[in-house]
Amino acid sequence: MPPNTTATSGDKPVKSGRKKGRKARLIVLVLVLAIIGGIAYGAYWSISTVRASFPQTTGSITLKGLSGPVSVQRDGYGIPQIYADSDADLFMAQGYVQAQDRFYEMDVRRHMTSGRLSEMFGKSQIDNDEFLRTLGWDRIAKKEYDSKLSDSTKKYLQAYAKGVNAYLEGKDGADISLEYAALGFTNDYKPAEWTPVDSVSWLKAMAWDLRGNMQDEIDRALMTSRLGSQQIADLYPEYNYGTNQPIVQEGQYDKLTKTFEQGDGEGGGSGDRSGSGSGGTSGSGDTSGGSGSALQSQLSGLYDVLDDLPTAVGVNGNGIGSNSWVVGGAHTITGKPLLANDPHLSASLPSVWYQMGLHCRKISSACQYDVAGYTFAGMPGVVIGHNADISWGMTNSGVDVTDLYLEKLSGDDGYQYDGKVKPFVTREETIKVAGGDSKKIVVRQTEDGMPLLSDRDDELVDVGKRAKVEGEAPDRGDGYGVALKWTALEEGTTMDAVFAMNKAKDWNDFRKAAELFDVPSQNLVYADTKNHIGYQLPGKIPTRAKGVDGSIPAEGWDSKYRWRGYINFDELPYEYDPAREYIVTANQAVIDKDEYPYTLTTDWGYGARSQRITDLIKGKIKGGGKISTDDMRQMQMDDDSQVAKLLRPYLLKINLKDPDVREAQDLLQGWDYSQDPDSAAAAYFNAVWRNILKLAFGNKLPKELRVEGQCLWVDPVNTTGPVDDTDKVRECGQRDADQAQPDGGDRWFEVVRRLVDKKNSPWWTTPAAGTRPEAVNDRDKLFARAMIDARWELTAKLGKDIDTWSWGRLHRLFLKNQTLGTSGPGFLQYILNRGPWKLGGGEATVDATGWNAAGGYGVVWVPSMRMVVNLDDLDKSKWINLTGASGHAFSAHYTDQTGKWADGELLDWSFGKKAVDGSTVDTLTLEP
Repeated sequence: MPPNTTATSGDKPVKSGRKKGRKARLIVLVLVLAIIGGIAYGAYWSISTVRASFPQTTGSITLKGLSGPVSVQRDGYGIPQIYADSDADLFMAQGYVQAQDRFYEMDVRRHMTSGRLSEMFGKSQIDNDEFLRTLGWDRIAKKEYDSKLSDSTKKYLQAYAKGVNAYLEGKDGADISLEYAALGFTNDYKPAEWTPVDSVSWLKAMAWDLRGNMQDEIDRALMTSRLGSQQIADLYPEYNYGTNQPIVQEGQYDKLTKTFEQGDGEGGGSGDRSGSGSGGTSGSGDTSGGSGSALQSQLSGLYDVLDDLPTAVGVNGNGIGSNSWVVGGAHTITGKPLLANDPHLSASLPSVWYQMGLHCRKISSACQYDVAGYTFAGMPGVVIGHNADISWGMTNSGVDVTDLYLEKLSGDDGYQYDGKVKPFVTREETIKVAGGDSKKIVVRQTEDGMPLLSDRDDELVDVGKRAKVEGEAPDRGDGYGVALKWTALEEGTTMDAVFAMNKAKDWNDFRKAAELFDVPSQNLVYADTKNHIGYQLPGKIPTRAKGVDGSIPAEGWDSKYRWRGYINFDELPYEYDPAREYIVTANQAVIDKDEYPYTLTTDWGYGARSQRITDLIKGKIKGGGKISTDDMRQMQMDDDSQVAKLLRPYLLKINLKDPDVREAQDLLQGWDYSQDPDSAAAAYFNAVWRNILKLAFGNKLPKELRVEGQCLWVDPVNTTGPVDDTDKVRECGQRDADQAQPDGGDRWFEVVRRLVDKKNSPWWTTPAAGTRPEAVNDRDKLFARAMIDARWELTAKLGKDIDTWSWGRLHRLFLKNQTLGTSGPGFLQYILNRGPWKLGGGEATVDATGWNAAGGYGVVWVPSMRMVVNLDDLDKSKWINLTGASGHAFSAHYTDQTGKWADGELLDWSFGKKAVDGSTVDTLTLEP
């Protein structure tokens, strides 16, 4: 969705620092003034418009193109269950029903994926559109639809589009949603018909937010301006396989390519899964030679462009996580598996997920589906859920499927590759702008399809002209560019995988479906009604040359850094019915690197959540207990702070002179480490944690990683000889608060865990501040300062009386409509937005209500849904969504699940016809 916005003057954003000048902003002031121009008219407008856009959920509607009647049964939360007699009717009805509830959201999404936001919101979105046109998601989706997808999948996509367009027929914008009526005050935008490619394109947006370690590549390169290679390595420690177990422990892969030991690289990849192109460089964190210094400033500009992109299903690749685990029948009360899943994504209103059931009245060759779960509005089928035989969940695998390259440009026409100049492949794009003139851009990409991202940012061009080069790097000439290699920029078959998964009957069917799931790579967990559990890593995962791990950007002018191919599916790790009878995935390492020949990534999640889930399961088993559905729910809500367990002993030993600070310190005595919303101890500890990170690491990071507007006096870069206070320069942070570092996630937990016993580490140095002396290589002095700072920070935020403190007062969730609800006077925001909710949980916690320690305590990303599937009795499964089924602001189902979600409750999930009938409140019949 379009990013958060600020007040504007005309259409031109008000600049706030270097980056804000390029932030995309929506035009809302004019429309709001029009809305509130007269109280009587405003009241009439709001009531009439709201009523006009509400969907019909009872009675009957005639839909041309249906071959038979379809029934849509909605429960008390507006969640639809659709019953039909043919696949085509089923998916046509799905398109119609989703459009009833969420068409505005669907329309914004397709404009985002196709780089056409300016058509809806004006010239404030041109920068976003230029970047998205450069990536070309919709172009790739079109090729995918034309050449890769199966005939049956195309028919389903066509049927879905037919259903969406049946809903749109004869409707004006005001008949569809409140937002269109608002847009009507500023432009004459009219929604166009839906196409099958619109659905496929959304998979590219999902892949973008789950793209792996691209952000880490950028951050490591940015760090080189102030940190040495060993310091960077300190901040990106290797995964600790001894402490946090990988996913696959008893599993295997079917075979290894024979070329692995014979070639000069990692081998793998043949046929449809092979590829070529430039690849990453070797050496985690070491950018001291070659292109490192040149990249430092360039990637700052690139980060700004990436950060400005509308959020799709996550926080632009940062902080993305998820939990999913399955427990076999030997350890459950029912004797059959239980499967839990809660993907962690950015909070949006409406939720990114849409709950529904798709049922054939009779399973046959003409009608093959009986499935329920979560999907995306705008896409047919079910993405996560269960059918009558199996259930599946997903978490982001985090495998490295992107590489950035520094390109030696040769004028406007070409780039250097192996000593030769190759011409760019170019295309011209026209961006239409609501209320303004169209803009034409030229997109350049390399011969093997890598778009030149630096063409979309003037700062990258300027830096490329004067970037310092070293070693064997070619002379800069007209400057360097930055290009992207990404698996999702090639046609794939993930849409085929969705339908194959929906009708899979057993493990073999499931693995065949997983083989089609190429982008994004996800951890897939599995359970079935015959008491089997499993795990499969799918995806198009590149192999690189020996010594190249993709951890930092590479020299694009040298073919030795190109990708060698893709790992064959038969070589990807999986696990089936392990002896331990459970499988846990929470973004940790997939498999021990010493047991697997390929480098999947150097940037796993560090396993704090996965190990906690494992410990909870093992604790229940060792105690002789059996795990229930509610036990799984309680595990999802576990808010235990592993960071606090590590640090509390050190914090309690510190002698603090100030009685007010000692009073706060005493909160940690006897604390059970739970982070419930009412906990004063959790509030204080998290404030201490935030200040430890700021003092030890944040103040030492380059400005490109620090919070925008936070300024420090620092030593100048590349100076020789001693530096005194008069030589220091003032540098202000440049990154949005919810994207800055150190963010406090499990990587930072691992960094501190490895340093905490090194009492005299240079990281524990803090400069003098006011009356407080400098602390040199002294952990306890830094911790003491953090405890003092935390006490007075919370005094300012929550009051001096610690009896009034609570974590939930700091840790709040606001749900915002991601377009017109993010800017303008309070009237429009009041209509579209909801909150706040006071939440428990936190970073690196199973109940992962994420917050960014560099920027504050507010909730940045959340468990976007939760489900627990009971494979013994599917009607006893449970689910919940972050918001509700409807995207209509005044619908009873706009946020009717949020309160229960915040309290950790789950709703009954009806699946069988008898259970669905029992929970049905409204029934709509769609007639041919």
